[in-house]
Amino acid sequence: MARADKVAAVAELTQAFESSSGAVLTEYRGLSVSQLGELRQSLGENATFSVVKNTLTKIAATEAGVTSELTALLSGPSAIAFVQGDVVEAAKGLRDFAKANPLLVIKGGVLDGKALTPAEIAKLADLESREVLLAKLAGAMKASMAGAAATFAALPQQMAALALALEAKKAAEAPAAEAPVAEESAAGGSETDSAGSGSADSDSSTDS
Repeated sequence: MARADKVAAVAELTQAFESSSGAVLTEYRGLSVSQLGELRQSLGENATFSVVKNTLTKIAATEAGVTSELTALLSGPSAIAFVQGDVVEAAKGLRDFAKANPLLVIKGGVLDGKALTPAEIAKLADLESREVLLAKLAGAMKASMAGAAATFAALPQQMAALALALEAKKAAEAPAAEAPVAEESAAGGSETDSAGSGSADSDSSTDS
């Protein structure tokens, strides 16, 4: 490779490291061109899979500030999956392809500047993808909004029921409040009758 081509290759790899949210290093020894094409498709739209030269990749990774834990793994036929979007989706694609094609070896990776072991990449693959999580979040928010709407819709009915209950309570208390007044009126009438009878008796005595 000419020097100018090497410089261009290093610049391209450096830019790939810097613009990616994650990168996964693999060894593809023994895989055919058609199998590599199948692997690229399995990674989704937000990831690219590139066969790289180890020496140039080490230079690019160093310039991009990538951890030395990843560059130390650069040996043998190397290819890197650069992920611009959902790292989980790419990890799932690599894991599933490696299961079906054991010649693909996942050696390690980097996510947001942190080195990842093959075991950690496998754990990433077990997580739910961003799309699934967003769908669940949307469903939860929709259910919450539906519950709130039902609560607000029930408020007028609840207020009306409360008003009727208050009216019924007032109506029940009104006769109880009127009863003592009626008893007092009756008692007053009896006293007046008694007084009238006393006056009549006095008049009768006087006449005698």
